[in-house]
Amino acid sequence: MNEENTQTTPVALATRHLCTVEFEVGGGIIGIGASPFGDQRLGYISGGRFFGPRINGIVLPGGGNWSRGGRLGDDASVGTFDARAVWQTDEGELIYLSYTGRNIIPDDVRATFADPAVPDADPSRYYLRIAPVFETASAKYGWLNGVLAVGVGERTDFGVRHVIHEVL
Repeated sequence: MNEENTQTTPVALATRHLCTVEFEVGGGIIGIGASPFGDQRLGYISGGRFFGPRINGIVLPGGGNWSRGGRLGDDASVGTFDARAVWQTDEGELIYLSYTGRNIIPDDVRATFADPAVPDADPSRYYLRIAPVFETASAKYGWLNGVLAVGVGERTDFGVRHVIHEVL
């Protein structure tokens, strides 16, 4: 039996800027502790805003990020995200957002996160990436129901900022 070469040219990955979201984290991070499954933490979303070329609004309070952390080698921590939030557009439409993700933070950078006297660490020194999906009943923003996105994040003095790109 002859096998034909079935390799095809890969489809190029393209993205476009969807929005930037700034999550305010109120009450700090609740450290649940290290279990056999990792070090579990919870951060509540107390508000925020999102803005982009096609969508703008506020982040409603009440969401959160259930993160899990561990070690990656001798000098860095690694973590996962399990986050949920509700956005309200400028027109009053509601959008449910959920995302997973990963972070890698060198120990010297993490030490600066805990010190309020130290300005925010340079985001090029750590890795914070997310993969958000959206759900809405809005006719105007229904196109979000079919979007897979990726985001690049940075820690801020109010919480976290993600620049989100729609995967085309």
